[in-house]
Amino acid sequence: MNGKVLPRSFKTQAPLIVKGEGIYLEDEQGNRYIDGCSGALISNLGHGCSEVIKAVTAQLNTIEFAHPSRWRTEATEDAAREVASLAPEGLDYVWFVSGGSEAIESAVKLARQYYLERDGQATAKAQVIARWNSYHGSTIGTMALAGSMARRRLFSPLFQEFPKISAHYCYRCPFGARYPSCGLLCAKELEATIRRIGPQYLSAFIAEPIVGSTVGALTPPDEYWPMIREICDRYDILLIADEVMTGCGRTGANFCVDHWNVKPDIIATAKGMAAGYVPTGGIIVRNEIAETLRDGSGAFLHGHTYNGNPLSGAATAAVFRYLKEHKVVENARIQGERLEAGLRKIEASNPMVGEVRGKGLMWGFELVADKETRMPFAKAKGASALATQECLDRGLVIYPGGGMVDGVEGDNFLIAPPLVVTAQQVDMILEKLEEGLAAAAKKLLS
Repeated sequence: MNGKVLPRSFKTQAPLIVKGEGIYLEDEQGNRYIDGCSGALISNLGHGCSEVIKAVTAQLNTIEFAHPSRWRTEATEDAAREVASLAPEGLDYVWFVSGGSEAIESAVKLARQYYLERDGQATAKAQVIARWNSYHGSTIGTMALAGSMARRRLFSPLFQEFPKISAHYCYRCPFGARYPSCGLLCAKELEATIRRIGPQYLSAFIAEPIVGSTVGALTPPDEYWPMIREICDRYDILLIADEVMTGCGRTGANFCVDHWNVKPDIIATAKGMAAGYVPTGGIIVRNEIAETLRDGSGAFLHGHTYNGNPLSGAATAAVFRYLKEHKVVENARIQGERLEAGLRKIEASNPMVGEVRGKGLMWGFELVADKETRMPFAKAKGASALATQECLDRGLVIYPGGGMVDGVEGDNFLIAPPLVVTAQQVDMILEKLEEGLAAAAKKLLS
């Protein structure tokens, strides 16, 4: 019997992709699409970047694998130097893994071990506070952290729950308040939760600086992250920034936390780290945390077979050199401003666009049935799926999401082209997006 791929869904037949070049994708029928979401906000340098391909090919011709329990490789050490060069000051240690879920679990385990090494084996500091309407991965451990209901429900009997607070969802404030008179109740909820549980039982708070796929580029008020940093410091818990999606230049800064001059204790990142050329992720660690392990047991009691593999190292080092040499982060900021200006026009003119939000080249749309009341579409309408298809029919790929209103209803999508996009290409994206959303609104609101 011939083997068959187990697909993500048996109910749809995805087109067969045969080629990628720059910001474009091509299927087997010769149809060409603009990759308007960089796959899943991963292909930050677009497709076919010769510098990265050459670096990976050269590494394949040198040494393709060396187990990190026995060997160091120059490729991995080079990658760590390159990543640290763009990370916030004082975060100089990098632990490489194969993707975002592994990065998050590595961060959580490191937080626990740090307190064990610092305070002794009797410490109870183990729990991690996360947020509702978040996504941190698809392993059992990361689903326990995350608050994306559609992804959790089926598997919730398998995991031990972590405590959660509300996200900074100003468009639908969970406290019924209004910014800025609210005084950032969403941030203050962290302190209330810490006090309720007891800081002696808590190791960390984890959050996405800009919430990605679950809510569609949910962007915090400027005071939010500085307040969160201060609360974590006051109660002696680590701040973990989940920059799996927002990191590596995506938001027009090296890392998204840079927008607010906040230094987390651990940054978990992936996706754009090797820009899709090799499965890669990692955590970037504050020096004092790493050096506590160095001066204590001497080892991080964690690891995977592909942890710190040389192919990932070669790809990551090449990507970060490319970011610097070609001023890619600056381009993300400049083209992001151009993209935002066009998106705001669509927001104002399209009757089903409730809110547009984001930074750099990471923007989210929230779709609503009524702009005045902010009433969401009924789930059965499939609004984000329809909008996605209308854009795809016009040669633009976007990234749909949903369920953020109450765990069931709510439609959003992300628009996030490769960071190498040009001004002319931004204009093409806007044209196709406007046409696709206009067609979807006509069908959904008729």
